[in-house]
Amino acid sequence: MTAPRRIAVVGAGAAGLHTAEALRRAGYDGRLTLVGAEDAPPYDRPPLSKHLLSGEWQPDRLTLRDPRALDELRLDLRLGVRARHLDRRARTVHLADGRQVPCDAVVITTGVRPRRLPGAETPLAGAHVLRTVADALALREDLRPGSRLLVVGGGLLGAEAAATAVGLGAEVTWLVSTGTPLAAVLGTETAALLTGLHRRHGVRIHRGTATRVLGRNGRATGVRLSDGTDLATDTVLMAIGSRPDTDWLADSGLRLDGGVVCDVHCAAGPGVWAAGDTASWPDPRTGCHRRLEQRTNATEQALHAARNLLAGPDGTRQAYAPVPYLWTDQYGLRVQAYGHPGAADRFEVVDGDPQEHRFAAACVRDGRVTGAVGIASARALRGLRAQVAAHSPWQSEAA
Repeated sequence: MTAPRRIAVVGAGAAGLHTAEALRRAGYDGRLTLVGAEDAPPYDRPPLSKHLLSGEWQPDRLTLRDPRALDELRLDLRLGVRARHLDRRARTVHLADGRQVPCDAVVITTGVRPRRLPGAETPLAGAHVLRTVADALALREDLRPGSRLLVVGGGLLGAEAAATAVGLGAEVTWLVSTGTPLAAVLGTETAALLTGLHRRHGVRIHRGTATRVLGRNGRATGVRLSDGTDLATDTVLMAIGSRPDTDWLADSGLRLDGGVVCDVHCAAGPGVWAAGDTASWPDPRTGCHRRLEQRTNATEQALHAARNLLAGPDGTRQAYAPVPYLWTDQYGLRVQAYGHPGAADRFEVVDGDPQEHRFAAACVRDGRVTGAVGIASARALRGLRAQVAAHSPWQSEAA
């Protein structure tokens, strides 16, 4: 099959950039358009809640490629403009500024948008989300020694922002809905370790469910909980999850169900592919659809989508079957995890000691390794990766 003459990659984050690079590395020399909603060239998002929020880094350090490297990709680069509509019949992406991008194939890498609480759907001073460089800089401006920050949401983003903010001298309350935040992601044992660290560093952990942001005179003053309690604060960070950025695809004819629904090859339809945070695809082992908001997945899935696109319908395509990997940096510790530690019913330490903040552990469910997690024990943790990938039966060293 002749390769498409024109490819549009919609979304200029990590997944979009890696898609473009993979296409060029594979020898694609046709017209390649990269569309991004932000004015900035592709940059890395994980440091937003840590290095950029703390002031340790400035925005230019987040840039994924320098201008020369971008030039070498020979991109038709369209930054600062959103995609508005995908016309699959006419093979055209319509942009919000009225321009059109004709394409024989399109890769959707538009990522996600942060969710907001009622009361903060429109801009409200002191009420923040954390998804972009601008978001991080705006939040940083509100974090002063002695200022009060209320972090709403018990996930990794909220945990990292709370750790960073308390390090800046803010008085931090972390509002969570479960007794052990992060347990669903990292497993109960590791989550309990991190929760203890937050408390020891002065973070107040409050259990409850926020229903809306409160404000007065155009500025946030707190949040209301489901039990009617009001929590007062100077600044609110809404870290309550995200939704796939797929509104522009509503009338495209693509299946949208918790993301852009793809097959095992990352194809969403003839000539349409998806990768990164917005892609939902079936796990080859279970058949269940999944969507991963993980930095490593953005890179790996982009490479798969690019290769399979160029293979054509009659070529050899590879099923996408990653081993999920994530990391989080909190209080000088880097926690790394493979697979799904939060789904385990057993926690088997294979190296080190969690109380010493150096360990690697297998996370086991129904006798099989479903995940692995560790701190400062990279070699032992990597040794567990193959078992996670194979969903191997667990055999303890004593056995």
